[in-house]
Amino acid sequence: MWENADDIGMKTPGKIPRSTRHITPLIRQRIGKGGERLWRYEDFKGLPFTAVAQALSRMARQGFLERHSKGVYYRPRETAFGKSRPNPTALEHLAKQRKDIFPAGIAAANLLGFTTQAGRRGDISTTATSLPRKLIGKDVAVHTLRPATWSRLSQKDAALLEFLRERGRSSELSPAETIRRLLALLSEDGRFDRFLKIAGTEPPRVRAVLGALGMELGRSSAVLQRLRETLNPLTRFDFGVLSGLRHARAWQAKDRKKDETPRTP
Repeated sequence: MWENADDIGMKTPGKIPRSTRHITPLIRQRIGKGGERLWRYEDFKGLPFTAVAQALSRMARQGFLERHSKGVYYRPRETAFGKSRPNPTALEHLAKQRKDIFPAGIAAANLLGFTTQAGRRGDISTTATSLPRKLIGKDVAVHTLRPATWSRLSQKDAALLEFLRERGRSSELSPAETIRRLLALLSEDGRFDRFLKIAGTEPPRVRAVLGALGMELGRSSAVLQRLRETLNPLTRFDFGVLSGLRHARAWQAKDRKKDETPRTP
């Protein structure tokens, strides 16, 4: 018999309980100690797979757990707004076994320091045409067909490109603070140069924003001219919150209407 719930998946005693009746209390105890988080079959290595699956399924029917997707369960807690939901960061961690999945939306903004919010649903992007729902769950928003060049990027780099694609919409900082934070991130570890190398695979709006950011970073006119040549000179782009960049107009940003003034926290 297992000595206690903490032994599950950590060591293998001489005798392992075989029936769900004996295994369920051990699993329930460990989940209770683990608190609010996602649980998978793999978290109970050493126990019979079928018995673990039956135990988790039974606890979901009893309301102790919530079934998030096939083989993935969530232990919620009560809050002032109802039951808690899985943290998007945890969902991203679950999907990290794939190299083509990246944080998006609020999850990307959170990773980059633009917000402290976690969001009530997951938000991810991928280079794939689709993702299996059993991997990510039914409540996760998926943005597909990101460029193949993203497969060589870090999670932080991809998150920053997502942030640029959505024009800084998920930031809870003021527009000026958002731009300062963005410039600092682009100055780190040769990130702006990496983005220039793959800029040709990004939407024209992102290329225009990168150009305006590059001017604020003091990049050479020759480097930025090559980026400018990829843009249609007759097109105007919606920079969103990033319209506050000093050189936004020089990079074909649209004028913002009064009712479109970026919000401040």
